[in-house]
Amino acid sequence: MGNNPNSPGRFHLQICAVPLLMLNTVLSSSDFAYPPPYGLDQASAAFTATRSAASDEIVPVRREVYGGGRIIDISHRYHSEMPSWDSSDGLGRFLWLPLSIKNGSLANNSEMKIPTHTGTHVDAPGHVFDQYFDAGFDVDTLDLDVLNGPALVVDVPRDKNITAEVMESLNIPKGVKRVLFRTLNTDRRLMYKKEFDTSYVGFMKDGAQWLKDNTDIKLVGIDYLSVAAYDDLLPSHLVFLEGRDIVLVEGLKLDGVRPGIYSVHCLPLRLLGAEGSPIRCILIND
Repeated sequence: MGNNPNSPGRFHLQICAVPLLMLNTVLSSSDFAYPPPYGLDQASAAFTATRSAASDEIVPVRREVYGGGRIIDISHRYHSEMPSWDSSDGLGRFLWLPLSIKNGSLANNSEMKIPTHTGTHVDAPGHVFDQYFDAGFDVDTLDLDVLNGPALVVDVPRDKNITAEVMESLNIPKGVKRVLFRTLNTDRRLMYKKEFDTSYVGFMKDGAQWLKDNTDIKLVGIDYLSVAAYDDLLPSHLVFLEGRDIVLVEGLKLDGVRPGIYSVHCLPLRLLGAEGSPIRCILIND
């Protein structure tokens, strides 16, 4: 679920960028250390031409699958044109290089600024309950035992939101604690579109209540920026997070992931006081 870009839910991180190989031509702007837009395969023609001119240059490989298919990365890559909550312009610029080797610094040091509910991320109870926020139920209090373990990937019927009727039709066995719901959002590739789309598939309040009352599920994952349908945004979140025992993971990348049992591993950042956090999630196909 999104948040106000001016709210306390925004945070700063300083990360150490792996030094890039020097270009033949020294560029005056430190921004050129990043392909524009950063991380996308569609780097600008000028940048590509400059890099290819360098002799014997190592080209990084970006992967989604590792170990011959054993490990699948189900978290989305962060870039300027990924969707951002209620925005038609995408995330926009979020990464800077204030300290650059090219400009005389000893190392490249990046800074980034993003809403905590961007891309693949997790919600903490304080996201929708102010008393939980004040009491400190932040992402650092989430149970890693819930976020890691056997998980079921299910395909949701493509013509509707996740209602009580849909939940019942999925026949999820008792004892299953982690479920990742692949929906029409994946088919429509909504996480690859810059403009936020309110027609995404998510849980209606009755679907959330049915899950809570009739299953043992403690981790709910979905393939767009909110687990709750836009028309039932707050009511569904309130049902899920009221008991503080269900963890919501949103914005998953489930392209090409077949329904079935996997081992899921999700690790949020330990952001003291934050009600949401970017999260790296992988599936292991044992």
